[in-house]
Amino acid sequence: MVLPYIEPYKIKMVESIHKSTIEQRKTWIKEAKYNLFKLSSDQVIIDLLTDSGTGAMSDKQWAEMMLGDESYAGSRSFAKLEKTVQDLTGFPYFIPTHQGRAAENVLFSALVKEGDVIPGNSHFDTTKGHIEFRKASAIDCTIEEAFDTSVYHPFKGNIDLRKLEEVFQSNPVEKIPFTLITVTCNSAGGQPISMKNIREVRTLCNQYGIPLYFDSARFAENAYFIKTREKEYEHQSIKAIVKELFAHGDGMTMSAKKDGIVNMGGFIALKDPNIYKECITYNIIYEGFVTYGGMSGRDMGALAQGLQESTEFDYLKSRVDQVHYLGQKLVEFGVPVQQPFGGHAIYLDADKFVPNIAKQEYRAQSLAIELYIMAGIRSVEIGTILADRDPVTRKNRYPKLELVRLAIPRRTYTMSHMDYIAVALKNIYETRHEAKRGYDIKWEAPIMRHFTVELEKLS
Repeated sequence: MVLPYIEPYKIKMVESIHKSTIEQRKTWIKEAKYNLFKLSSDQVIIDLLTDSGTGAMSDKQWAEMMLGDESYAGSRSFAKLEKTVQDLTGFPYFIPTHQGRAAENVLFSALVKEGDVIPGNSHFDTTKGHIEFRKASAIDCTIEEAFDTSVYHPFKGNIDLRKLEEVFQSNPVEKIPFTLITVTCNSAGGQPISMKNIREVRTLCNQYGIPLYFDSARFAENAYFIKTREKEYEHQSIKAIVKELFAHGDGMTMSAKKDGIVNMGGFIALKDPNIYKECITYNIIYEGFVTYGGMSGRDMGALAQGLQESTEFDYLKSRVDQVHYLGQKLVEFGVPVQQPFGGHAIYLDADKFVPNIAKQEYRAQSLAIELYIMAGIRSVEIGTILADRDPVTRKNRYPKLELVRLAIPRRTYTMSHMDYIAVALKNIYETRHEAKRGYDIKWEAPIMRHFTVELEKLS
């Protein structure tokens, strides 16, 4: 008999979870103006708000915390991280930042101007925010299969080459500073992009003289899907796949709080020395000196180790298998989710889950609030609230999918927690027809409103 697969780690430290009641949670979410971001962590039983910075570090990463060199300039920890990034990605120029949106801020300050257009595969919230803040436009060129949760496509993060070329042909080349590929594609459901599609996008970009950059927060998970879903890569190592993936790009931004498996950190990596020189000026203004960029030495050491661990097959298999275990449970219960399952999260299809709640009453947010009230599980809406308003008309943008993301922190929860989540959602799904009304916005920020929005329940 074949032995079952086990996690490639054992637990050394635990953190207690505070159990609350439904009545308590009803009070807390009302006080939070029905914004899950405003809840205290002590008011949450299982926290699936994000996988960003919420994972558990390894013993070797904690050892690096003790070895951190906190020199303001030229620290050993910086040199260690720089070499790790260069070896993994092949990019010669490296700039540390305190997190991913800081990397976007620095890079886009150098490259994005008013009136520019940046095509890509479903830019995520902070990416689109940084683009639109500069009075530029993010254009979604994701394949149509990504917007039907019941359709199976192994790479729903792929870019539609026809859509991309339409952007290239309908805009002056000087107004397209780069094409951006997000790996994996968060807004589409944590969906990967194939190496074949990356090559095709690179070829098309070359024909028009347009650079190609990567939003790389979950690059290792994307490499895992390439290995397990693209036949020609099944015998290649994750690190070899990562190296080939980035060889097609001119640069990358990284939120290291995801596939770096650290609590804080990010970076930019580049090919062009001139763009590097322009970026380090902005990095010094916004982040810090070029050899720390908003990170402590100990955090840089932990990140260097985390990048090595996250690009090992056993770690990635355990990571993805846990996410897929939850997804399969939900499918067995009849709960509508994005399929195939992504690498870091399961995405509930709110359009199919609670279609009786009007879209303008924020059905995905309504579902996320109900999940919190009934089970103490904090998730996040990937729908109309996150999509924000059109910067010109100021009308709501209604995305093709209304999703609730259940982001699984790395090496943090057990399979028992996955069972709890699945049963909670099964119970809510069985009573879904009781949901009649959603919520109304009482206050919102002018950009990236979902972090601080205040809602009122409609009666």
